[in-house]
Amino acid sequence: MSIEIVQKSGEGLSRVFGVTVPQGHLAEKLNAKIAEISPKMQLKGFRPGKVPAAHVRKMYGKGLMQEIVEATLQETQQKALDDANIRPAASPDVKFEGSIEAVLEGKADLSFELAVELMPEFEPVDLTTIELTRPVYEPTEEEVDEQLKSIAEQNRTYEKKGGKAPKAADGDMLVIDFVGRVDGEAFEGGTAEGVELVIGSGRFIPGFEEQLVGAKNGAEVIVNVTFPEDYQAENLKGKAAEFTVKVNEIKVAKDSELTDEFAKQLGLEDLAALRAALKDQLSRQYANASRFKLKRALLDVLDEKHSFELPPRMVENEFQVIWNQVESERAAGELSDEDKEKTDEQLRGEYRKIAERRVRLGLVLAEVGRRNDVNVTEQEMNQALIAEARRYPGQEREVIEFYRQNPQASAQLRAPVYEEKVVDLIVARAKVEDQPVSKDELFAEDDLPEGYSEA
Repeated sequence: MSIEIVQKSGEGLSRVFGVTVPQGHLAEKLNAKIAEISPKMQLKGFRPGKVPAAHVRKMYGKGLMQEIVEATLQETQQKALDDANIRPAASPDVKFEGSIEAVLEGKADLSFELAVELMPEFEPVDLTTIELTRPVYEPTEEEVDEQLKSIAEQNRTYEKKGGKAPKAADGDMLVIDFVGRVDGEAFEGGTAEGVELVIGSGRFIPGFEEQLVGAKNGAEVIVNVTFPEDYQAENLKGKAAEFTVKVNEIKVAKDSELTDEFAKQLGLEDLAALRAALKDQLSRQYANASRFKLKRALLDVLDEKHSFELPPRMVENEFQVIWNQVESERAAGELSDEDKEKTDEQLRGEYRKIAERRVRLGLVLAEVGRRNDVNVTEQEMNQALIAEARRYPGQEREVIEFYRQNPQASAQLRAPVYEEKVVDLIVARAKVEDQPVSKDELFAEDDLPEGYSEA
């Protein structure tokens, strides 16, 4: 009743193994599991610890066998890799032979094919020979002033507009009632009272706000507009409408004064502390952009300096991810003008090169990390998990539980953390020269290296 593992094919970096786990082997494991849990079970109609094994098998046998099959799959996969001295490039693919239902019922052997792709053998570039230029930009005091002004505007208040007969102007807030009509009939959603509208905010239909400029308190204004063709309400798209608008009140904006008291309202000690916090925020933003450019340059260098056979299934899987996105963009009419002019054959060729680049770089980073003992700590994984959970307010617990119960999802969360640690390692050993640039240069998009499309 020994497990049988046979290599069925092996070309290039691909290997296929046939694995057979005898029915008797699984039955032994099931009997052992039942014998282990029966004394601990408490079921209605039986004394504690006296539930017959036959009853446990009848009630829970299939579920227990499923657990045994899952554990056996993991064990046999690892045994096949260890026996063949294989270092996989990615998780193997499992293809069951025969009825898995019959296996769970204890009526058949567990037979499956294990398709695995090997990690290609290559020598990573000497990290100390890599030369990189890091674009850097420091925030100016003028930029900090702009940020302060923006915060003051965001925290502005409105007060009643003074004067004998104040008129509404651009930037004023109006408190209005309105009734909208299409073809003389009021339409659903076209009537409201006590609405606050800042002229120039662009909240209402194009042309609506501009027609309120010059209106006085208590005035009734007829506003004529046309709903856009892409308006969300199907029955109003492209329709001409007339709104009867009553202006109840006109308010003028009052920016918050940039004082120590204002800073304290925002939770900081004084205005100097607010300025320092804003400058630090800008510095982090520019540092992130700088790192992005540096990482992109590094990946270009790594791509250029490595050439080796790629696992075909990994390339195909990566290509399918990219191509599905292309198809989705095409269906939504969002394909770039450049791609619209190309045939499917041309697009497939270009995007396959992108897939090959991604796989090659992933393997290079993985190998560099392996050779330098780069690992993702439990604390780093917890931080990544918390950050991911925060993206779903109110569902944090469910998100955390999902990742903890799904090894594949957890691995996807781990991958970018690992990648960033390997990038940090390479940058620390490479020769990096800082180069001051303008802000526009820092945020300008980089072209892909020659030979790649603008994917």
